[in-house]
Amino acid sequence: GGGAQDRGAAGLSFASVPRSVSLSSAAAAASSTMRVPFAGSARLLLLLASMCRGLSSGSQELRYPPERIAVIGAGIGGTSAAYFLRQKFGKDVVIDVFERGAVGGRLATVDVEGKDYEAGGSVIHPLNLHMKHFVKELGLPVSKGQGGLMGIYNGDEFVFEESGWYIWNFVKLLWRYGLSPLRMYMWVEEVLDKFMRIYRYQAHDYAFSSSEGLLHALGGAEFLQMLNQTIDESLQKSGFSQKFINEMVTSVMRVNYGQGTSINGFVGAVSLAGADSGLWSVEGGNKLVCTGLLYASKAQLIPGTVISIEEKTRQRGRSGGTVKLYEVTYNSTSELVRHAYDIVLIATPLNRKIANITFLNFKPPIPEISNPYHQTVTTFVHGHINASFFGYQDSSYFHLNGIFTMENPKLFINSMGTVSPVKDRKDVSNPLLGPQVWKIFSSQPLTKEQMNLLFLSYDTTRVKTWLAYPHYSPPEKFPPLILHSRMYYINSIEWAASAMEMSAISAKNAALLAYHRWYENTDMIDQEDLHERLKTEL
Repeated sequence: GGGAQDRGAAGLSFASVPRSVSLSSAAAAASSTMRVPFAGSARLLLLLASMCRGLSSGSQELRYPPERIAVIGAGIGGTSAAYFLRQKFGKDVVIDVFERGAVGGRLATVDVEGKDYEAGGSVIHPLNLHMKHFVKELGLPVSKGQGGLMGIYNGDEFVFEESGWYIWNFVKLLWRYGLSPLRMYMWVEEVLDKFMRIYRYQAHDYAFSSSEGLLHALGGAEFLQMLNQTIDESLQKSGFSQKFINEMVTSVMRVNYGQGTSINGFVGAVSLAGADSGLWSVEGGNKLVCTGLLYASKAQLIPGTVISIEEKTRQRGRSGGTVKLYEVTYNSTSELVRHAYDIVLIATPLNRKIANITFLNFKPPIPEISNPYHQTVTTFVHGHINASFFGYQDSSYFHLNGIFTMENPKLFINSMGTVSPVKDRKDVSNPLLGPQVWKIFSSQPLTKEQMNLLFLSYDTTRVKTWLAYPHYSPPEKFPPLILHSRMYYINSIEWAASAMEMSAISAKNAALLAYHRWYENTDMIDQEDLHERLKTEL
C-alpha cells in the first residue's frame, strides 16, 4: 500500500506536462522539416492542431493549461488540494488559497495554562496513507497516542472498566460481550481492506465524478448499503449483540461524532477504526500539516472571506475567442476584491453558518446545499475530577483517564478524558495525583452547576464550539462533487464520513478530476472494475 502510494506521488510529474507544449513543438518540427511556404505551413499547423486538440468538440479553450486555480478553505482538504493540484498541473499555474480564519480549519489548538492542546481533529490512524505521506514529505515529527484506562458510564454506573492487566481486560470483555469484540475487529478490518483500494486507484491517477461513485468503486453495493442504514442496523444484520452495540459501539460513536448508533454504517465503521491501537498525531499540532502543505504547494494564501462566485465570459487575447471564467469576490481587510479563475475547488462546508457563498448567474443555478452540520462543544478544564459523581464512593479506587458514555437523557457530556499538550507529549498519569487537563465533549456548553458536579475544584477553562461534522441521518444524500463544469466541492465526501484522511482522499480525487476533465481524459474518470484491472499490473 505505502509503496504504491509513494510511487504514485513520484510519478505524478510526468503526467503534468501540458499537452499544448508537446503538440506545438511537434507541429513546429513538422513545418521546419517540410519547408513548405508560410501559408501552407500555417494550414498544416491548423490541421495538426485540429486533429490533436479536437477543435470540433467546441471546447478547445480547455486544451491550454489553466492559468489560475482557486481553492476556498485552508483546512486539510484545501491545503492538500493545493498540493495535489501543483503535482498535476505543474509549476506555472497560479494557485490561490482563500482562508478567512487560521490555516488548519478544523485542525486547531487551544492554549491552557501556557501549553497548546489539540482542539479539533486529534488522532490519525496508522493506515491513513496520505497523512503518513504528508508528515514524511514535510519532515514533521509524530507522537504515538496516549495510554490510559477507559470506562463506559451509563449515567448511573460504569458498565465496563479497563484495568491495567491485559489478560483481565480480555476476560472481562469475553464475559460481558462474548466474541463480539473480536468479531468487531474483523468486521472493521474487512471494511478497511476494501477502503484501502483508493490508494492504488489514486496512485494510477484514476478519479471519480461523485462521492457515491468513489465509494462504489471501493466496496460495491455493500458500501452504498452501509450509507443507507444505521450502524445499529448494519451490526445487527452482522449478528452483533444489542448489549455490545448499546454499550461499546454507542460510546465510541458519541466520542468521535457526538451522535449515537443512528449514524450511517460507513461513518460508524470509520469511527470504530478510530478506536484502534497505533493511533498517532503530529508533534506541535496536526494543523502543522496544513501550513506545510500550503508551503510545499507554492500556493498563495489570500486572507479574506469569499462572498460570491460568478461565471463570466471573457475575450481570450488577440485570437478573438472567448473563455468562461469564475470570478471570485472576497472581502479583504478594507475592500471587496475580485479575481478570475479557470478552475475553482471549494474546500469548506457550503453551510450558511460556515461559508455563506452566493453563486451568481449560473445557468442552471447551483443547487442550494442545506445538509446540516452537528454542533460539538469542546471544553478544556484544568482541575480535580469528582469521582463520586461517577459512582465512586472511595475516590482512591478511581484510575480512569477516559470516560465514554451511553445514551441517557440525563447525561450532559458525550465523553471526557485527560490530555497531553501537543509538544512534549507524555503518557497520561493517574488522574488522582493532582489536577489534570481534561477534554470534555458535549452537545451544549457546560453550565457552572454541571462543572461543579464534574470537578471537586478547577481553575482554567477553555471552550471551543464547532460545527464539527455532518449531522448523520441515513439514508445519506451526497452533495454533488461537480458543482459546475470546472467547479468542485471537496467536502461532498464528508457525508460518507468526516475525517482528516477522508478530506485528503477527496482533495486528491478532486485534483485528478479537475485535471482529467480539463484535458478530456475521459478514460481516467469513473472506470469500472478497477480492482480487477489493477490486479494484473505490477
